[in-house]
Amino acid sequence: MLLSDGDWQALRITLQLAGLSTALLLLIGLPLAAWRVRRETVLRKVLDAVLAMPLVLPPTVLGFYLLVAFAPDTPLGSAWSWLTGHQLAFSFSGLLLGSIIYSLPFVVQPLTVAFRNIPPSVLEAAASLGAGRWERWWRVILPLLRRGLLVAGTLGFAHTLGEFGVVLMLGGGIPGQTQVVSIALFQHVEALRYAEAHRLAAWMLCLSFILLLLVYGMRDPRGQSTSHPAL
Repeated sequence: MLLSDGDWQALRITLQLAGLSTALLLLIGLPLAAWRVRRETVLRKVLDAVLAMPLVLPPTVLGFYLLVAFAPDTPLGSAWSWLTGHQLAFSFSGLLLGSIIYSLPFVVQPLTVAFRNIPPSVLEAAASLGAGRWERWWRVILPLLRRGLLVAGTLGFAHTLGEFGVVLMLGGGIPGQTQVVSIALFQHVEALRYAEAHRLAAWMLCLSFILLLLVYGMRDPRGQSTSHPAL
């Protein structure tokens, strides 16, 4: 089960990408989810449709449009090059931005559900006791969102691990820079190196199973359906 140096490098880049993406996704997804649970507006419906696009678009289509948007001659690409001196496409930064866009629905949705499960009476009681908006956030809302944050973070991390189409279009699979596990696995199979592909796939299979166990282990028992032994 030992991996080659190249595969270890791909695994390191994958875990780094997933970890950074998850942290930024939680920072972005928290205010988005809070805004989504407010009153129904046309703008919210538009936002919901935009957030759901990565769920229905083929990853290669999304990756292609992101690649076009990140090109050096576009406003975004030229601004990034001016600020950092590096192009956004075919870089780790480009992979990170693409991963955030691609995995955003998988983080926002669990957070939205968690916000909706907070009883309004709890917030009203905190306000009646003199708690300000930020104090309600730190002392009431965030503790009640703990389970939702864990589920959203785990789902975002796991979804980033399995990306293929988006990272292939944006990163190109450059060894040591943008080659993640899914790209390395594809290249092993393409080159008929099945033994290396088996080892790398086994690592990802075990890691994905552990992450799914964490997600199901963090489910709220109050939200689970009643078992029916007779069935």
